Amino acid sequence: MLFTTSAWPTHYFSLVPIGWALQAAGHDVRITCAESQTDTIARAGLTPVPIMDGLEMTFASRLARYQRALAAGGPYQPGSILHPLTCEPLRRLANFDLAGYRAAHREANLDRMRVSCDNVVAHARAWRPDLILHDPQNVEGVLAAALTGVPAVCNLWGFVGTHETEPGLGIVTGDHSDSFPRYGLPEMTADMITRVIDPCPAGAPPMTTAERFPVRYVPYNGVGHAPDWVRAKPADGRPRVLVSWSTALSRVYGQHSYLLPTILDALSKVDAEVVLAATPADLERLGDELPSGVRVLVGCPLRLILPSCAAVVHHGGAGTTMTAVLAGVPQLALTFEAEQAMQGRRAVAGGGGFQQDGTEATAELIRDQVTALLTAPRYAEAAERLRAEALDRPTPAQLVDDLEKLVG
Repeated sequence: MLFTTSAWPTHYFSLVPIGWALQAAGHDVRITCAESQTDTIARAGLTPVPIMDGLEMTFASRLARYQRALAAGGPYQPGSILHPLTCEPLRRLANFDLAGYRAAHREANLDRMRVSCDNVVAHARAWRPDLILHDPQNVEGVLAAALTGVPAVCNLWGFVGTHETEPGLGIVTGDHSDSFPRYGLPEMTADMITRVIDPCPAGAPPMTTAERFPVRYVPYNGVGHAPDWVRAKPADGRPRVLVSWSTALSRVYGQHSYLLPTILDALSKVDAEVVLAATPADLERLGDELPSGVRVLVGCPLRLILPSCAAVVHHGGAGTTMTAVLAGVPQLALTFEAEQAMQGRRAVAGGGGFQQDGTEATAELIRDQVTALLTAPRYAEAAERLRAEALDRPTPAQLVDDLEKLVG
């Protein structure tokens, strides 16, 4: 079984339990990846094959946001778009020389993408897998499957599918390197993805035209451990509220998207135990803005802390959203991009929380909505119903049977 993954770690995380299930069933699993993913994959007990390349993901996201703003040609709020190279807010779009950047780097960037495609194709032809499993933003797996004639399955990482109709929700990025035509194939489109592994509860399906292989989402948020106090609810009887925030968001959307100080200020006035799942960079950045009384967790996977929580505040990332669903925890998703917003909306559509535009999130709004999650039973009841739906999906071990039948 050959897995191919994009260079964003959380996209790869959702593949891990499926890899474990396949290995436990006796199958040989390899994961082609970028060099930067090697240790992350190996620590999960799976076999990395670091032969892929491409643009760094936050840079690619900044460049894409800049190009969309330039193409829109409409009113532009100074500072809302970051310089793709320096991350500094742009007062004018003209302050980044897109034509000059393309002249200097476009061909080299495309060559990196072409080499990545060629490497995965060569590995697939030499190793001859029986199945290729890829994520929505990985074109190499789709290409290799088409050229070797083996079945391909796209692994969705959350509530957003391959054929969403809302603007900005095109998570299938396409082949910018023209590698499909180089190999004599039509240009890649989302319609080339004909099978998806769908980890979502039946009542909140992601949009896709592909055949669905339902599976229960099994949370994996990296390796780590939890201190003893995490395993039990607060001894003083107060509810526990978890705060988890993206470390990469501000490198794409700017400093205004770093809402941790606002969130922590809001929760300091809520009668709850507040736990911050933080990175060392978060703690350095917060400095004196970290309120007293906030319990800090560094390196603790969310799946270990969420079951003891009464609510979670986060940025709408698929991993956090889906882990909270499986824990049955009401959510407040404060989102900045279209994919995050859809993750949040679908997760709380049954009444298990709130999704808000992060640019409009004030301390008062956060405080009021978290208070509602903690005091109105209907939110916890809705989150528990969604959890029951999620648990009703086939396990990864049962998914192995479906994949084996697909291989024949």
